[in-house]
Amino acid sequence: MAEIRNYTMNFGPQHPAAHGVLRLVLELDGEVVQRADPHIGLLHRGTEKLAETRTWIQSVPYMDRLDYVSMMCNEHAYVMAIEKLLQLEVPERAQYIRVMFDEITRILNHLLWLGAHALDVGAMTVFLYAFREREDLMDAYEAVSGARLHAAYYRPGGVYRDLPDTMPQYEVNKFKNADAIKRLNENRSGSMLDFLQDFTDRFPRYVDEYETLLTDNRIWKQRLVDIGIVTPERAKALGFTGPMLRGSGIAWDLRKKQPYEVYDRLDFDIPVGTNGDSYDRYLVRIEEMRQSNRIIRQCIDWLRVNPGPVITENHKVAPPSREAMKGNMEELIHHFKLFTEGIHVPEGECYAAVEHPKGEFGIYAMSDGANKPYRLKIRAPGFAHLAAMDEMSRGHMISDVVAIIGTMDIVFGEIDR
Repeated sequence: MAEIRNYTMNFGPQHPAAHGVLRLVLELDGEVVQRADPHIGLLHRGTEKLAETRTWIQSVPYMDRLDYVSMMCNEHAYVMAIEKLLQLEVPERAQYIRVMFDEITRILNHLLWLGAHALDVGAMTVFLYAFREREDLMDAYEAVSGARLHAAYYRPGGVYRDLPDTMPQYEVNKFKNADAIKRLNENRSGSMLDFLQDFTDRFPRYVDEYETLLTDNRIWKQRLVDIGIVTPERAKALGFTGPMLRGSGIAWDLRKKQPYEVYDRLDFDIPVGTNGDSYDRYLVRIEEMRQSNRIIRQCIDWLRVNPGPVITENHKVAPPSREAMKGNMEELIHHFKLFTEGIHVPEGECYAAVEHPKGEFGIYAMSDGANKPYRLKIRAPGFAHLAAMDEMSRGHMISDVVAIIGTMDIVFGEIDR
């Protein structure tokens, strides 16, 4: 009798469906996966070690570059850890702005995930639709921070600046005449809150469009239903968080179970799955986009009627205004000390976590009283999910491996760090 010999194949790191620089070593029996061994580290930049040589505030932009699809959520966990060590109160308006941008970031993340996942599985149109909506939210990022991707908008003690009163406008060019530009600028004529309110009015209709294309599409269901099933017990044992855990039927969401900022004042639901397969995780994320839209709308309503400061008045942590700095020696000294030495954080250690679009993103920070972290540990949700790749793909076909990577919503910036 012939000896059975499985053969080994490299999936990635150059494969477009590997979502970055994943090298997945597959042991195959024909087309059936017997073993999947993820090799990581090809995007490792030593963020945790770099943080030890940077002041506390200089590491904020490094956070954007971890999961580069969920920029402000990464920043949020980091500044929350600093605030915990400093025992710092954040102005209420800043908390609402943070929550609003966390949810904008969640929608941005899920739109990219949906477009890329659909493209991997073979549906092309959804990718183009999702990027149409991302464009509007990227404009909101750009309006507050000046950057469309790496925002560096959150600060210890609040946010960099208040929401702008005007949105950037399109201008007439050789490709678009005055009438076309007027149509494009219709929802940009007011403040940023007006622009976002217009988006929240339109967005549920767009989500319906994605669902029309996918939810009952028989090819989509054939590719996702009963693929990569994870039981609730295994999901907990494997350290799953976020939609990966909720897809298995466990209603765990830090925004509800361990509320931070102003989430306990907002009205939203936690969607959960029943089978723990890829299709359930798809449905959970679709519903999460609808819930994020609800939260953004509530934040807009509150921010409209509640002006106030958006960063702490403590000048050992946040710089004084330009006006005060140029007219007062005391403020000038604060400004100089803050931008040369940085913040001196009291000795201690703490863990701060947020409900990131991909799961629980946590920062464990240790301070020895200096102006730099003594140690920094990042808890990336995607790391635990990728570790389950072998268990989730065993017994499935090669084509299902693509669907499983897609359902994990993997970004290598945070996995490799």
